[in-house]
Amino acid sequence: MKLVFMGTPEFSVPALDALIAAGHQILAVYTQPPRPAGRGKKDRPSPVQARAEALGLTVRHPISLKPQEEKDAFAALGAEIAVVVAYGLILPRAVLDAPERGCLNIHASLLPRWRGAAPIHRAILAGDAETGICIMQMEAGLDTGPVLMRRATSIGAEDTTADLHDRLSAMGAEMIAETLARIDGLVPEPQPEAGVTYAEKIDKGEARIDWSRPAEVVDRQIRGLSPFPGAWCEIGGERVKLLRSRLATGEGAPGTVLEGFRVACGSGAVEVLEAQRQGKRPMPAGEILRGMDLPPTLG
Repeated sequence: MKLVFMGTPEFSVPALDALIAAGHQILAVYTQPPRPAGRGKKDRPSPVQARAEALGLTVRHPISLKPQEEKDAFAALGAEIAVVVAYGLILPRAVLDAPERGCLNIHASLLPRWRGAAPIHRAILAGDAETGICIMQMEAGLDTGPVLMRRATSIGAEDTTADLHDRLSAMGAEMIAETLARIDGLVPEPQPEAGVTYAEKIDKGEARIDWSRPAEVVDRQIRGLSPFPGAWCEIGGERVKLLRSRLATGEGAPGTVLEGFRVACGSGAVEVLEAQRQGKRPMPAGEILRGMDLPPTLG
């Protein structure tokens, strides 16, 4: 099929590769413009742009699709379908309607749960038992379109957002190739009105750990915000990110270090498995403890 691909972060790259492998013709790749990054703050292309250019594909990165000339340029491609995954720009009605068979979105949740910007983070933070991928026909509403294909995966007791990100990215790539292969036989399923939730963008203000909360909540906060923005606490005046954890036994005043890197919460305890000191790489808890002494209580 003649496709336009629209995506930006690393999450989107496997889907682009899967479409190429399936033999589809990519007329153009749309992605967000290069952004300043690194110590030198030089403009860095998105992961999708870097991959597309390596594949010799045409890349476009408009700041917005709202100007008429951008709408006209998109329509002039003559795509049968646009595949959209974590693109990051709103698609105007004219863009949604331009492809002959519409626009398909790879969304990382089991819709209608977790529509919006941060579905992977929110699923872990909420303690969901499972999440998944939906291939959805796009319409003007926020992730409201009918679903062509859905597939679930369980959320493990120690899964982080990074773990789920990689698993769902691979799942989405496999599913979009399967969806296009079966497109004529798939029946769009309208989303039910019951069960709608919204995955608000993660705010850095959510990242500081409050040890007075139950261990289940603290554990989900650590795993759900890993690797970004990273849940953190103060240890001897230093801000340390906690990146992996699991529930543990033990009781004590909130923030009390019980043994090793096991910390008491409002109820129960959490064992930190991986952390990152300021200016350092992420390290297993044992390695962290060889380089710093934990005070009796964490802030």
